[in-house]
Amino acid sequence: MLVVDDDPTVSDVVRRYLEQDGCQVRLAADGADGLAAVAAQRPDLVVLDLMMPGIDGLEVCRRLRRTLPDLPVIMLTALGEEADRVLGLEVGADDYVTKPFSPRELVLRIRSVLRRATPAADPLPPALITDGGLTVDTARRLAALDGDPLSLTGREFDLLVFLLCHPGRAWSRADLLDRVWGWQFGDQSTVTVHVRRLREKIEPNPAEPTRIQTVWGIGYRYEAGPR
Repeated sequence: MLVVDDDPTVSDVVRRYLEQDGCQVRLAADGADGLAAVAAQRPDLVVLDLMMPGIDGLEVCRRLRRTLPDLPVIMLTALGEEADRVLGLEVGADDYVTKPFSPRELVLRIRSVLRRATPAADPLPPALITDGGLTVDTARRLAALDGDPLSLTGREFDLLVFLLCHPGRAWSRADLLDRVWGWQFGDQSTVTVHVRRLREKIEPNPAEPTRIQTVWGIGYRYEAGPR
């Protein structure tokens, strides 16, 4: 694990809890050090503070997504700053935890993100799923649209696979939080942001989606078929 935070007290607490959970942990004091640490040795997951001097957490996440779209990232954000949380998800964070936070909660969130990023953790979906020009290789965790590779985060990939495996069924945001994120409770805007990001990548016109459709008053439904 890589923990990127300019507050040494927070970094030390997170490190101790993760080590107690059996993880190996490296620390980085700012965004530049964090990017250098990832380049030197790819971690299994990055815990990334949003507000840091110099290169802040949002920019670090953007850069990581350009080079390592499947690297799990959990963002640490200020309590109550919904705009910051949503922006963190929009630039590609898989999850967020608000400060002040319970270190134990952070460890559980990390387990959840890693579980979803590990294909063998859940019953396997079909090895290859297609819908028109959309092709998803679940074994290799690759997706393409009309032959062009899609750059998806781990959560985006999981959400797409889940929806593809259940076409025609309406799912509430709470359902998706439970089935894809493994959360029994949480901020449902997380689902909204990930759906918006997926639409931008797989829909010809994200403003008028034909694949991931909104079911008003409920949530979302995936419609398979000819385009």
